[in-house]
Amino acid sequence: MPIYQLSDDIIFPPPELAIAEGLLAVGGDLSVERLLAAYSMGIFPWYSDDEPIMWWSPDPRLVLFPEEFHRSRSLKKLLAKNTFTITADQAFDDVIAACAKSRTQNNEGTWIVDDMLHAYAQLHKAGFAHSFEAWHDGNLAGGLYGVSLGGIFFGESMFTIKSNASKAALSTLIDFLQKNSFDLIDCQVTTSHFESLGAREIPRKKFLKTINLSITNRPTLKGKWVL
Repeated sequence: MPIYQLSDDIIFPPPELAIAEGLLAVGGDLSVERLLAAYSMGIFPWYSDDEPIMWWSPDPRLVLFPEEFHRSRSLKKLLAKNTFTITADQAFDDVIAACAKSRTQNNEGTWIVDDMLHAYAQLHKAGFAHSFEAWHDGNLAGGLYGVSLGGIFFGESMFTIKSNASKAALSTLIDFLQKNSFDLIDCQVTTSHFESLGAREIPRKKFLKTINLSITNRPTLKGKWVL
């Protein structure tokens, strides 16, 4: 399969044409309009500073159905103690910056480059990107962010400064999504960490059908989310 070069037009090739590793296309921009078009087709950007913008649609896809989220006994105890105060959309810029910083500090490298920071900040201002924050003693201790379309939450990244803070934020996100009848969380690529929390792989074909139905048939919960 070829890797497609995007033009200025906001058009993507069918996700099924991605190469085996999941790479579909390169180029384009990170405008709100293009990002929304990409997510609606199950495509997301993922690249480093020294690379062009690269667009991916892996097969299989790791997803977490809210009702299948696994709360361990230790997590339940932590939540019962109210160790963290959880908020939504109160510190989006801080959360995404912390996600980038945590990966760099761990020598993991990051796709959350400056252009991505700016792009997702604009997506947040447009009401499509959201953050969940875990606070401890008034300080940001962990959190996550992602993109919402229809009944789908496309998870992007999470970070932890104080142990289990991001899990507490994720648990609250799950409760919020269930309350609002969301269909699934897209976890993108498989990791043992998310599998331990109940995520599982599904074929890309099934994933694309699910998100298409969800985005087509359900209104997007835009704007700042309130817990």
